[in-house]
This record gives sequence, C-alpha cells and structure tokens, in this order.
Amino acid sequence: MIDTLSVWLGYALTLFILSFLYRDNPLYKLAEHIFVGISAGYYIALAYQETLRPNLIDELAKGNMWRLVALTLSLLMFTRFSQKIAWLSRWPLAFVVGMYAGINVVAFGQGDLIIQLQSTMVDFLHGGARGVSNLLLVVGLAASLFYFYFSAEHRGALGAVSRVGIWFLMISFGASFGYTVMSRISLAIGRARYLMEDGRLALLMIVVLTVALAVWSRAAAARGEGEGGRP
Repeated sequence: MIDTLSVWLGYALTLFILSFLYRDNPLYKLAEHIFVGISAGYYIALAYQETLRPNLIDELAKGNMWRLVALTLSLLMFTRFSQKIAWLSRWPLAFVVGMYAGINVVAFGQGDLIIQLQSTMVDFLHGGARGVSNLLLVVGLAASLFYFYFSAEHRGALGAVSRVGIWFLMISFGASFGYTVMSRISLAIGRARYLMEDGRLALLMIVVLTVALAVWSRAAAARGEGEGGRP
C-alpha cells in the first residue's frame, strides 16, 4: 500500500511541477511548497545531526565549556529580529565573515591559484595534440587576464589581445552553459522515464491534471471578469 501511494504521489508531484509550463497554478504552488518545506526540514535535521549535536551538545557534555562562546555568538544572530538590539548581531556576523575570509584566502591560493599557475607551466612546443591543448591553455589564460587589465586603455596590441581574451571567455561561458543545459535535459529524461514506467497510470494522471487545470482556469477567468475584466 505504501509503495503504491509513493508511486502515485511521485507521478502527481512530477506532473504538478510540469504544469507550470501551462501557467502558474495552485497545483504547481502546492508541489513547490511541499518541496521547499521538506527540503528545509531535511537540512535542519541534517544540521542538527551533523553540526549542532557533535560540535556543541556532545562537547558540552564532555565538559568543554569553551563551546558556550560559540553558542552565545549563535544566539546573538537572532537579535536581528529586534530593531532595538539588532546591532548585537554585528559581532557574530563580523566573526563569521572574518574567519571565512581568512580560511578561503588560503584555500583559494592552494586550490585555485597555485594549481592554475602549475597548469600553465607546460611544454607546448612538443607533445603533438597535447602540445596544442597546452598552447591554447596558456594563450587563453594570458589573453583573458589582459582583458581584465584596466590600468591602460584597450587600444593597439593590448586591445587586440583583449579581444582574443573575450573570445576565450565567451567560449568558456558557452561550454559551461551547454553543460548546464545538458545536465537539466538529463534530469528531464530521467523524470520522463519514471513517468513511462507505468504508461496507463501516467495517462490517467495527465487526464486528471488536465481536467483540474481546465476547471481552475475557467473559474479564474470567471473571477477575473467579475472583478473588472482582468484575466
């Protein structure tokens, strides 16, 4: 019984989300609210299980009273809900921003900057196809950096190199966008295959959804005419 209900619910919520292709409607909003609510509840439970409990509750149980400082700073975050004492939230916010800024500077230097420099220190004079790839990497990196060089006007040789950098940037953005579209299409194909597992059930749900949207659309149109002809 539970498996059957889960299948029906999965079909219904999938079609409710797809109904937004027609127009914004209560069924889509219902599925959206369910998704947001379940996601919020899941991440709150995950934050308690993976962060709050091991780092605060268990540590306090062991006698580590220094964790009370973190608890105090966390509670001060909620003072933003009161205009009179909202200024107290600046202390934990400044602590979080400063800490993460310091951590991310080191992480960015080690994880991005140094690796990027190492990747450009390649032999592009030998190696066949790999040498061509390395040459494109070095030229693209240098031209893209010149595009963001604003201390001089982009004219002459500097302007030509900057335009080459624009081409490399546009190709990179296009490839990233294409990869994103491909991943979304893959998700859509996955949902379509899920709906096709039981064609009769999917057809029944589509018919029910179509009838429900038709009834809602006629009711909305009637209310719009009664309120001054607004659709």
